Amino acid sequence: MDALVNAFTVDVEDYFQVSGFEREIARSDWGSYESRVESNTDRLLDLLAEQQVRGTFFILGWVAERFRGLVERIYARGHEIGSHSYWHRLIYEQTPAEFREDVRRSRDVLQNILGERVTSYRAPSFSITKRSLWAAEILVEEGFEIDSSIYPVHHDRYGIPHAQRWLHPMPTPSGPIWEFPPSVVRRGGVNLPVSGGGYFRLYPQFLTERCLRSVNETHGEPFMFYIHPWEIDPRQPRLKAGTRLSRWRHYVNLRSTESKLRSLVKRFPFAPLRDVIAHKRSAPQPCVP
Repeated sequence: MDALVNAFTVDVEDYFQVSGFEREIARSDWGSYESRVESNTDRLLDLLAEQQVRGTFFILGWVAERFRGLVERIYARGHEIGSHSYWHRLIYEQTPAEFREDVRRSRDVLQNILGERVTSYRAPSFSITKRSLWAAEILVEEGFEIDSSIYPVHHDRYGIPHAQRWLHPMPTPSGPIWEFPPSVVRRGGVNLPVSGGGYFRLYPQFLTERCLRSVNETHGEPFMFYIHPWEIDPRQPRLKAGTRLSRWRHYVNLRSTESKLRSLVKRFPFAPLRDVIAHKRSAPQPCVP
């Protein structure tokens, strides 16, 4: 891999499992909802295959346990498998012991399916914040080598605004872990999130692509893009859960996501997180603040 390549990532969870709806939708009731995660993820897999794009799929343990074949299909297409926790609980609402138990359960479910180690992790709703930085040490102790959970922005649910913006090895008392933050660009002294998800649905296509290109060309750094399978599903059930803001965040511009995504994967080179990190290690580039 000689050219700069970016990370394409997917958080594999269903539409009813998002943090914005968790106060009204009990985890014990998840099984009663119509599941659409298989069909939506398969559509994403086909879209990526059209452009020969491989990425990292962070899979919720609850999903993996019920849809083993989906995990196997993702893996068979050459994608990296990572953990997205088991229960999609915000880390800072757990004790360290609860977090460790959840991490182990998700990791073990995935490893039992794959027959190999799972070493990449992403927290639900990027919930490694200043209140839960202790989680990084637990991840190292549980065998994880890559994390993508610290968002360097201001947000009501997540974020460490002054955190390192670029891919970097992060020290913990138990050893280092590679941290790949969701990408931002700095405008007016503030970090503007441009990595994907709701921001990708909200922003005009040209703005997203311009900002991502600046990460590559101005700073010489790879960017990290993320998406959820439910974001390409405008026909998903409309739930009466969460606040008005939560519902707006969840449903805004679902109809245009798939077409925007097709354009994006044609314009930038992508790879799984582990490959981006291997490239970074073999060809270190200067970090521009």
